[in-house]
Amino acid sequence: MVVDVWAQILTERMATSPWMASLHRWTGNTAESSTSGVSGAIQAMDTAGVEMALLSAWYGPTGPLITNDEVARQISEAPDRFKGLASADIRQPAKAVQEIRKWIETEHFVGVRIVPWLWDLPPNDRRYYPIYALCVELGVPLCTQIGHTGPLLRSETGRPIPYLEDVLLEFPDLVVVGGHLGFPWIDELTSLAIKFPNFYVDTSAYIAKRFPRSFVEFMKGPGQGRVMFGTNWPMLSPEKCLSGIEQHGFSEGELNAFKSETAKAVFGLSGVKTLEPEVSSQ
Repeated sequence: MVVDVWAQILTERMATSPWMASLHRWTGNTAESSTSGVSGAIQAMDTAGVEMALLSAWYGPTGPLITNDEVARQISEAPDRFKGLASADIRQPAKAVQEIRKWIETEHFVGVRIVPWLWDLPPNDRRYYPIYALCVELGVPLCTQIGHTGPLLRSETGRPIPYLEDVLLEFPDLVVVGGHLGFPWIDELTSLAIKFPNFYVDTSAYIAKRFPRSFVEFMKGPGQGRVMFGTNWPMLSPEKCLSGIEQHGFSEGELNAFKSETAKAVFGLSGVKTLEPEVSSQ
């Protein structure tokens, strides 16, 4: 089993957002080719042997880019292949908590995704804190972004220290998954992983053959069992992201942990809950 912990099935409004232009240019995609829907995602997963992907909802200051309802409808087309990561508008904390709680209490959603660079607010900003507290209450991971920002927006919000460190200190029971490796702040990432046992990393947006040497050493050392596979589909395909993994000399146990076992444990992917609420048809 291979689990992709960062993917999204783009809506047209997200694919055509101005800040997506640089990602389309770097990856060779277009707004049209990035909106291949559920069938395109499954085809890419099958090609690389990915059994399950976690689909993210996206909310930002311009409004919802992929709503929780839309993610739920995507999952309903292949519920054995997808789980969801809920999100909400952090500017309305009471409504955000209510919205996220509603979806986390279903079979389909196993965590929360908040992308700080989209809000241009570091993760230690007070507006995120009600959602962090809810994640602790519900026992689900908070998934966020660390490292530089691909879109032409500020990268400072992705610096692990001091911003994410403040969160980990103030919420010692919060499980955090930082996506996109944390480059160029690999040393800061390693420091947080050693310091906080509830901090994990996913490799979304990076191709295995291009993992920095220091990150590979981290995966084989203090990062064993703390790193998960991700793609950032549809910007990168699972097949491309896994290419060159063999050159790093990982053991079978290290590969299994990276590809699936850590994700299964962190997101509780073996558990089953009751499907609620009913998905809107609008």
